Order: sequence, then C-alpha cells, then structure tokens
Amino acid sequence: MTEATARLIDGKAVAAEIRAEIGRHVAAIMRDRAVPPGLAVILIGEDPASQVYVRSKEKLAGEAGFKSVVYRRPADTPEEALLTLIEGLNEDPTIHGILVQLPVPAQIDEAKIIEAISPEKDVDGFHPTNVGRLVAGQSALVPCTPLGCLTLLKRELGDLSGANAVVIGRSNIVGKPMASLLLRESCTVTTAHSRTRDLPDLCRRADILVPAIGKPRFVKGDWVKPGAAVIDVGINRVDAGRGDGSTRLVGDVDFDSAVKVAGVITPVPGGVGPMTIAMLLRNTLEAYCRINRIPFPMA
Repeated sequence: MTEATARLIDGKAVAAEIRAEIGRHVAAIMRDRAVPPGLAVILIGEDPASQVYVRSKEKLAGEAGFKSVVYRRPADTPEEALLTLIEGLNEDPTIHGILVQLPVPAQIDEAKIIEAISPEKDVDGFHPTNVGRLVAGQSALVPCTPLGCLTLLKRELGDLSGANAVVIGRSNIVGKPMASLLLRESCTVTTAHSRTRDLPDLCRRADILVPAIGKPRFVKGDWVKPGAAVIDVGINRVDAGRGDGSTRLVGDVDFDSAVKVAGVITPVPGGVGPMTIAMLLRNTLEAYCRINRIPFPMA
C-alpha cells in the first residue's frame, strides 16, 4: 500500500507569478506617469542574513519596474540620524514605501523607528495605525509574511470560511496579524503560544495549521489533522548532519512526518519565504496607488 503524501505548495513559483503580475501593472501605470513606485530600504549594520535579504529586495524591486533605493548605514548609527533619514523619506514624493530592516542595533528603539514611518508608506505593515486598521477589519497595509501565507491558502483552498485555524506564535510580525487575517476570512481562529495547554491535541483539530515560532521541527506529523493545510513559517538553520559543520534550512514543522498526513504543505525552503518579498512589492504598489489616488489593480 502506497503511503499518502501531501501536495506541496510551491511558494517560489507563486511568488514569481505575482512579481510578474506586479511588473505588468507597473508597466501599464507608467504609460501615463513619469514617477514609478519607489521603495526605500534602510539597513543598519552588517548582519549577513539581513544583507542577503536586502540585496534580494533591491534586485526584485528593480525587475518589477520600481525605483529601488537602499540606505546602508554602520551598526553604530545614532537613533536620531535614522529618524532624520526616515523623516526625509516620508516627505520624498518619489518614495512610496519605506522599510527598515529588522532587527536594529541595541542603541536604536525599534518601536520608535516603526512609529516614525508614515503609515501610508509603511509597507511592512508594522505601524500601530496599520495594525489597528487590520484588527478593526479596515483597509490597511498588512505585514508581508502573513499576507503571503493567506495568499497561498486562498490559492490552494479557495473559500476559507468556517475553517478551524490554529496559529502557533503570537508575534507582532506574523502570529497576531495572521490570526487577524484568518478572522477576516471567517475562520474560527485559535492563537497558541508557549503557555498553551495540550498543544498537540489542539493542532490535531486544525483544518489550517500555521506554525510561526522559530523552533526547528517542533510540530510533529502526529499533531497534524489528516488532510489539513500546513503553512510552515519557520526558517531555522540546523546542522546538515554531514559531519563537516555545514548547515541547512528547516521549518517549524517536522516535514518528513507531516507530509505523510497533511493535505497540502509548504516546504522549507521554497514555501512561505519567497512570498514575503512578493507581498512587499504588492504593498509598495498599493501604497503608490493610494498616494496617487489611482485604483489599485490587485485589490
């Protein structure tokens, strides 16, 4: 008897389709306008992972027809200098999206920096105004990773109304906005965390399971409801097991066991990760359309 295997969700392919669609919309908009969508990314310090991520954002934004600007500053940059830079970008009519790559060095107050960005240009969706709008069910710029997760779910499952969803993690970046987005889709949502009792049993009742806690292979296959949709947000670097010190990426889900139970599942890498930048570009285009008072073509 052949063992069942979940259908893999190819986030890399979906993200490429979305970026191509954004590029077509930008090309169409630019037939009537001189200023393209502008994305400014600020990178403080020399964190290798952040540098790789920022280079990817810069490259893909340019390919989509955006004006892409990266401000690289040393790790000892004073908070006041960063606030001054953000203030200038808020006033710059050629910039429609502003992103400060997190985390920032210890001398900088992350919350103060997020609040300094104009809500209309907050393409990360972290500003309290956008957070409040999302929770209230109003139009908002939404954090990119949960928006990417929702996009994958709707493409795979269609109508999510009535689904029992469990989000593991309560961060401001993924867990909380993910729960709000699923509520907006009329799911019944439980947010689980480190204090949750009987977590495996809770997960087994989920039609949609979204782990986002940063613990490698934490969710086991026998926690997954047969046929469930598993969207693995985790990106964890672990020993590759070759004895040479090499590493590889794994998710928060024990993929090898979960893939035998789930209906659909995202791999790591190649699942949620590529969607984050695609949603960043989508948010920048949306911000551009709002600022210029033109219809957003991807609503």
